Amino acid sequence: MGGTMDGTKQRRRGNTRQRIQDVALELFAEQGYEKTSLREIAERLDVTKAALYYHFKTKEEIIVSLFEDLTKPIEDLIEWGRQQPHTLDTKQEIIRRYSQALTDAAPLFRFMQENQATVRELSIGEMFKERMLGMRDIIIDPDADLVDQVRCISALFTMHAGMFVLKDVEGDPEEKRKAILEVATDLVTQAHKGA
Repeated sequence: MGGTMDGTKQRRRGNTRQRIQDVALELFAEQGYEKTSLREIAERLDVTKAALYYHFKTKEEIIVSLFEDLTKPIEDLIEWGRQQPHTLDTKQEIIRRYSQALTDAAPLFRFMQENQATVRELSIGEMFKERMLGMRDIIIDPDADLVDQVRCISALFTMHAGMFVLKDVEGDPEEKRKAILEVATDLVTQAHKGA
């Protein structure tokens, strides 16, 4: 197991709202979003339904809140990136931070992949698209050659694909993350040399 996950779990455990989110995601993963009820979430948490209700009135609220919490680092990264010069250092730092943000949000992205209909209904898909466009804007140089713009966008796609496609490839998750990061960094570096 990678060290980061344990740290996140540890940090999140003390907070009831976050415990609800984590347990809900586990249940959604096990038996599907549609089949999971708020009562089951409360039972697994060993709290009353009223205690759960204090934080969330619906399953939708749980997922939307999770999405907002887990993609906040991506939003912060976009804000930061907008204020930086388009240097190679900036781009490599963006890729590094994005890799970490994606790793922390991995359970959520798995949920999104497995529950695409729900995601469409809950407008998470729209929010996600906005984040992706924001990432694209800070990673590509509008003045760069098309080929180099494609390289930068491919760096983002490499990281997204890495989360899903490499799940089934043998190997240590942290090693995989580093390998993906290296390829994505190579792409932006190469794009920058072209500029």
